[in-house]
Amino acid sequence: MDMPVNQLKRALREGRTQVGCWLSLSSHVSAEICAGAGFDWVLVDTEHAPTDLVQVHHQLHAIAGYPVAALVRAYWNDTVLIKRLLDVGAQSLLLPYVQSAEEAKRAVAAVRYPPKGIRGVSANSRANRFGRVKDYFAHANDEICLMVQVETRAALAEIEKMAAIDGIDGIFIGPQDLAADFGHLGNPGHPDVQAAMADALTRIKKTGKVPGILAFAEPDAKRWLAHGAQFVAITSDQHLLVRESAAVAARFKSPG
Repeated sequence: MDMPVNQLKRALREGRTQVGCWLSLSSHVSAEICAGAGFDWVLVDTEHAPTDLVQVHHQLHAIAGYPVAALVRAYWNDTVLIKRLLDVGAQSLLLPYVQSAEEAKRAVAAVRYPPKGIRGVSANSRANRFGRVKDYFAHANDEICLMVQVETRAALAEIEKMAAIDGIDGIFIGPQDLAADFGHLGNPGHPDVQAAMADALTRIKKTGKVPGILAFAEPDAKRWLAHGAQFVAITSDQHLLVRESAAVAARFKSPG
């Protein structure tokens, strides 16, 4: 059996814009529905969703039957957690709240096998198709796509240092936490926050690494894409359900 190719990593390296959907409902059913919707990628969230490792495993299974890339957002930049997510088959990871180049280096080490990193070795896991992938350990490091989130002013100051690290594929802006750090909790639309995000995306793009951002409002997503963002989260399964269920109910609800 051949090594699974990370199509997301290939697409990003070729400069192709990739838009996708957050999976926040901890459901393999909604994961499969969104996987077949036509997005470039879907992301299983474990930071702000009640998703455990078994549910990640089930969602990756559900996504695998569709021509869409799968990512997982870990709930923290933790070596053991990262190892477990990779072992269940994740090839692309997004790590939240990375504050410095040193933290980014630790993340790279966590996704790479020795001698380039410290990832623990399992000879039989879903990642290597339970031992059936030939030369898996020789190629596994090359097929990992790793993105880190910058979500504070301190992290913004580290963008160029993070981007210079071999093994960091992209840098992703987290608007809500960044707004909170700027003193504008719940208001990522504040001019100061918007200006900081625009500047950050420009700087990331200049480094040659992938600039990414979350933008569930369509006008925001289109504006950031026009600004040069290459990896953009444009909606989530939860967002779609909340919005569409309310819209349908409103159309049939009697006035007054």
